[in-house]
Amino acid sequence: MQDLKPARKADAQAWMKENVAEQKKRYAAIVKEQEELGPEREKWVAGFLKIIQTKGFNVTGDVRRIIKPGEIPKKPKGMKKHQVVF
Repeated sequence: MQDLKPARKADAQAWMKENVAEQKKRYAAIVKEQEELGPEREKWVAGFLKIIQTKGFNVTGDVRRIIKPGEIPKKPKGMKKHQVVF
């Protein structure tokens, strides 16, 4: 069993550093895009909640169930925006 990691070659270390930098850049772009979608996402959620309270949703086949306002979960206190996990 090996307790220590083998030393990385300089070119492998440089490649890793470059790759991590590229990934962080892509991640930052994704986060920015998701944050910009925030107001539109709020509209989507409001529309969805309205639909399931008026038209309902399919439980199975053509059986629909309308969700009562009391069954709709409330937004947690202190939650300023949706958190998208990716």
